[in-house]
Amino acid sequence: MTEIPRAGDRKSIFVTGAASGIGRATCRLFAERGWFVGAYDIDEPGLTSLEQELGTENCLTRRLDVSNKAEFDRAMEEFSEATGGQLDLLFNNAGIGTGGWFEEVPYDVAMRVLDVNFIGVVNGVYCAIPLLKRTPNSLCFSTSSSAALFGLPRTGMYAATKFAVKGLTEALSVELSRFGGRAADVLPALVDTPILEATRDYSSGESPGVAMKKNATPEGAMRLVQPEEVAELVMEAYGSDRVHWYIPAEMEGVDKARSAGVEGLRDHFKKTVLGGVLPPD
Repeated sequence: MTEIPRAGDRKSIFVTGAASGIGRATCRLFAERGWFVGAYDIDEPGLTSLEQELGTENCLTRRLDVSNKAEFDRAMEEFSEATGGQLDLLFNNAGIGTGGWFEEVPYDVAMRVLDVNFIGVVNGVYCAIPLLKRTPNSLCFSTSSSAALFGLPRTGMYAATKFAVKGLTEALSVELSRFGGRAADVLPALVDTPILEATRDYSSGESPGVAMKKNATPEGAMRLVQPEEVAELVMEAYGSDRVHWYIPAEMEGVDKARSAGVEGLRDHFKKTVLGGVLPPD
């Protein structure tokens, strides 16, 4: 193992899912702003290229399966050694997707989505809390999703994990304040990341993300968001006490519309998603 770099007096961020997409863009931005970056992912070639890009003195990169608590413990222990026990911002960002009618998604695939998207966040919080407690104004930040506004059909397990992240974030936003910490999340809609192509639909065989990308609008709630835009929100969130961050901003209106009841959204998706699959009246 290479020598552990030292953060010195720099602020520090621990990022999961760092090798590509939102995570990589966030690592770049924070390094550019003078932060020390801990970058973690299962994509080791991606981490190697990121380390070369950021400079070995500015980051600590390691392979990490976020669903493995023992691996997370070791990663956080080493990160703590590099930062002198400090952690200004934990970014639980690692995530995977799956598509298809609920019963057609293999059980082991569904459980892997649960393990990465939610258990991985839980592991991150448990492992990071000792450092967050010791760091003034620390922030526990997670990637939720616009799928946490309404449980989108054919992405049931993914949506369920993102609802769970959103709920946990709200609880932690109160609990972490006991020691001056904060919790927040981002609920992006359609982000131009590798997960769009990587997500398999077990009912149609196509990637639902590819179809969504093709149907993206030039502006509004369903425009295609770039990872760098989300990274900027993470930076903005560090200087704020806001709990939920939406991108595009129009997604906040969708969240507020839930107060009028979910039946309208349900009926909309029955028409647009089910179409001819609906049984006769």
